[in-house]
Amino acid sequence: MIGHANTVLKCGIFGLSNFHEQEQFFFTPGQIFSCLAISLHNQGLTRDGRLQARTKSGSKLHQCSTLYGFRYSNMSSQVLENMGSNEVIRDYLEDVPLSFSYEPAMDALSSLITRQKRGERSNVMGKYGKLDRMLMYLKILGLEEQVAGLKIIHVAGTKGKGSTCTFCEAILRESGFRTGLFTSPHLIDVRERFRLDGLEISEEKFLQYFWNCWHILKENITDALPMPPLFQFLTVLAFKIFVCEQVDVAIIEVGLGGTRDSTNVIKQPVVCGITSLGMDHMETLGNILGQIALHKAGIFKHQIPAFTVPQLSEAMEVLQERAHELMDSQETDIPEAFCRGLSTAYLSGRAEIVYDKFSKYYNSSATDENSCGNLIFYLDGAHSPESMEACARWFSSVAKGNGKVSPLSLSALRNFGNGCARHIKDKVEESNVISKQILLFNCMEVRDPQVLLTHLVNACSSSGTHLSKALFVPNMSKYNKVTSGTSITASDSTSGDFSWQFSLQRIWEKVIHGPDPVLDRSTMMNRTVSLPSLEFLYEDAFHCSAADQLLACSAVMPSLPQTIKWLRDCVKEKPSVRVQVLVTGSLHLVGDVLKLLRR
Repeated sequence: MIGHANTVLKCGIFGLSNFHEQEQFFFTPGQIFSCLAISLHNQGLTRDGRLQARTKSGSKLHQCSTLYGFRYSNMSSQVLENMGSNEVIRDYLEDVPLSFSYEPAMDALSSLITRQKRGERSNVMGKYGKLDRMLMYLKILGLEEQVAGLKIIHVAGTKGKGSTCTFCEAILRESGFRTGLFTSPHLIDVRERFRLDGLEISEEKFLQYFWNCWHILKENITDALPMPPLFQFLTVLAFKIFVCEQVDVAIIEVGLGGTRDSTNVIKQPVVCGITSLGMDHMETLGNILGQIALHKAGIFKHQIPAFTVPQLSEAMEVLQERAHELMDSQETDIPEAFCRGLSTAYLSGRAEIVYDKFSKYYNSSATDENSCGNLIFYLDGAHSPESMEACARWFSSVAKGNGKVSPLSLSALRNFGNGCARHIKDKVEESNVISKQILLFNCMEVRDPQVLLTHLVNACSSSGTHLSKALFVPNMSKYNKVTSGTSITASDSTSGDFSWQFSLQRIWEKVIHGPDPVLDRSTMMNRTVSLPSLEFLYEDAFHCSAADQLLACSAVMPSLPQTIKWLRDCVKEKPSVRVQVLVTGSLHLVGDVLKLLRR
């Protein structure tokens, strides 16, 4: 069955303006959460039904007590690879704090990455297909029956599925359930993907469950069944955590597609959701919307309620065809707990505002103890045309003071410990401060930057916002490396290949100045990469001349850490200017910026 609702919800939840419109669909079209509550009730997941759900799988939870009762030393990944039986491990390792094994765990996870960059085919070999392997991994870990007994909400889609999962988790937690949440990707630390009762899993628990799964699987791999690739391992690990932690309900976000996604070993979910569909991951899912919809609809299960939002007809027809029957919507108010859950939901890197705490100390005129400094980062991981437009509208609204900082952003500010919770509107109204809006951008090479930047500029312009400068930075995170929140990042070295960043700059200049005159590609590629002068940030844009190769509107920066320092130096140099930095184009970029700001 499949349903979508058309009635507008009540309860005044529209204050969450900082989420993309595309990511609000699970409540703004109406009804979806009420239908979700009905589905949960019909599946036996109620407050009174929690004990029954736990007892059903309790007899098989003994395998969760087999976690290794010893500590792991700071061992190399080569040692990890060569380890054999548990007895050998116990003989080898000393009783040292668990935290010392966190970086080796990251090295171990990195060894499971089978592609150097997105778009490449995985080189996993073996006799079995992906989902067959997943079922075998679960069986090896003794989780097959327990996963079948979990109450699971399964969510696929192109845009907004992470936000939807986060909303569902917050609502259910507010309603009194013990929740587990599995999403991807992570921004800073891999533990962000696994949340228990709204909080990312502790380092100690993560390491216990991780090493338990790692060693059991290592002991059982064969030529026909190799170690699982990264996402498959993380999915198995999520099931392990949620089973052993005895959650009442697990909310699982699909990784890619649906039909062949590693999470699609879920056979009896409580309810399925399909979020807004669009053109993304086309190298894997197909070049037309109908093909993409068919992949997403692969999570539908026989006689399990499924919900979606209004889709383009090409996608909706496929979803309806794959659904067994339709479910009528019913008009009902949202329970108060649902509203509380929505108001407290928080997803980092999406419409997030961070005041740089270091710039506060640079500004000698900032005598007010509540001052936040004059360097503000507006972070959003938008990387599709639709989300880029929504990002631009959001940025234009909050940067000009037309929107308030939402509870999401306030939570982020508290997390950064700078104590700043003032609205941007309050700061903009200060008569002695001039604001400069600039762009900090990068995107993956499988994206079309011409489309992304065009949508961004047009949406900003239509909202009355004009980005005076654009800074293009190289990657800091590595696709083939899993890092922790404390991992040492790439160096600040200016050496490297900046051809992609120069291409982005060239596209930006064309978007700003038009196709004529055409910038000379070879000339741009031969430009040196160094930090611009501090005055560059404050130069008027009308001095910029594409014809004269005078690129006063943009710059390729040597590294992200140096860019952050340069921005701080700029606001230190001119404390009367507020610098508002829009960071977008890539969740990887957003995560790297957050990691640097937290140091």
